[in-house]
Amino acid sequence: MSRIGNKPILVPETVKVTIERSGRAGKRVICEGPRGRLEQEILPDFSVEFEEESRLLRLQRRLNTKRHKALHGLYRSLLANMVRGVAEGFEQRLEMIGTGDFPGVGYSAKLSGAEGDEAKTLVLEVGYSRPIEIEIPQGIEIELPDATHIIVRGADKQMVGQFAAQIRAVRAPEVYKGRGIRYRGEVVRLKPGKAFVSGE
Repeated sequence: MSRIGNKPILVPETVKVTIERSGRAGKRVICEGPRGRLEQEILPDFSVEFEEESRLLRLQRRLNTKRHKALHGLYRSLLANMVRGVAEGFEQRLEMIGTGDFPGVGYSAKLSGAEGDEAKTLVLEVGYSRPIEIEIPQGIEIELPDATHIIVRGADKQMVGQFAAQIRAVRAPEVYKGRGIRYRGEVVRLKPGKAFVSGE
């Protein structure tokens, strides 16, 4: 992990990096870009510098313990994701496989709430007796290319992944016919159905 931590991060021109002092002599790294603003606290056992001319963000550790080596790589990954997130954003795509002979039959997704409202809701019809409503958190954008495909976007990679997982958990793919909500490209291993043997 320390080899990852030693790699500098190239920051695009569209991203502004600010480094502030934090509690107990730690540092707070703030990244601002077209997709939003993110912050990351850094322990005082690490130094972080941003070189304006080269546009390189560097992170160094002051101790060589196993824990600090692991944290070095972790912090570097978090900072790299922040830079990419505010510059380009992250996305996760899901698809709904319903009943019938065609994908999506009986399942659908729609957005509730006026465009631009913060408290928009994702409404899922997935075979239950009533629709499932999920409040969309701040910092997350939802796009519905059609009624059975969902795109989750945001600057925070972890938040995008967590919200996509929350949507999938509403109706995870079942193992006999594959019905449910799955990630795009996800392979669901189906089990053979029980054979019916009639008595003579």
